[in-house]
Amino acid sequence: MVIAVGLALLLQATGPAPALTAVETRRIAAPEADQGVAADAASVYAVDNNTIARYALATGERTAVWQGDPALFPHINSCARVDADLVCAASNYSATPMSSSVEVFDAATLTYRRTVSLGPDMGGSLTVLDRHDGSWWAVFANYDDRGGNPGHDHRWTVLMRLDENFQRQEAWLFPQTVLDRIAPMSVSGAAWNPDGLLYVSGHDRPEVYVMALPQGGSTLRHVATVAMPTEGQAIDWDAGDSRLLWSIQRDDTGGRIVASRVPTIPVMP
Repeated sequence: MVIAVGLALLLQATGPAPALTAVETRRIAAPEADQGVAADAASVYAVDNNTIARYALATGERTAVWQGDPALFPHINSCARVDADLVCAASNYSATPMSSSVEVFDAATLTYRRTVSLGPDMGGSLTVLDRHDGSWWAVFANYDDRGGNPGHDHRWTVLMRLDENFQRQEAWLFPQTVLDRIAPMSVSGAAWNPDGLLYVSGHDRPEVYVMALPQGGSTLRHVATVAMPTEGQAIDWDAGDSRLLWSIQRDDTGGRIVASRVPTIPVMP
């Protein structure tokens, strides 16, 4: 107990912990797993720009698929199960000016329900939308090499807290220790855990960055890094196991949805 408390205080004082390691526990073949994954109690959802496929956890079989018009849905980046809905973060990436929208589906049937246009006024490309602590939490990405607004690079990536109508309430920058790892791309995935910490993934590196809201100022606090068996893209926590994180693997053999057990983070949120 004394050791754990001492380590927590040390991490708070000095910054990120040395990298921890997540252990892979399961893989599900899913050719649609190109942008990210969402999860609920019975299913996982593979996301690929204008295609979403649902896979049963019990069998690994595909049970539903939605395919949208690429002209209307050029880049659905991530989704999250919220009540009966699958709520997805979408944008016009890699076009400029950057413009974003929230796309909502019936999670049981993958029937398309509605859109909420956020337009080009949010300062980046919407890559993440999660529900936590009575608010919507969104990441608006910026990039160095393509699909970026002029004068804005990856350092302009922000986490925003939004109200019920997706109106901005607060916003935070990402710390340099994370920006250095995601450059020249941006944040592709993020999900709140019941431990009160935000787990963030980049575009390519096989690691997740554990963030806390700061006690002051406008920059998030980087408290740990977790080595992952998969490389970047959108992530989601298992609905029944708070330490099981779903991610995707993309390579020439086809997409896969991967479950990994993430160690408890030794820091007080």
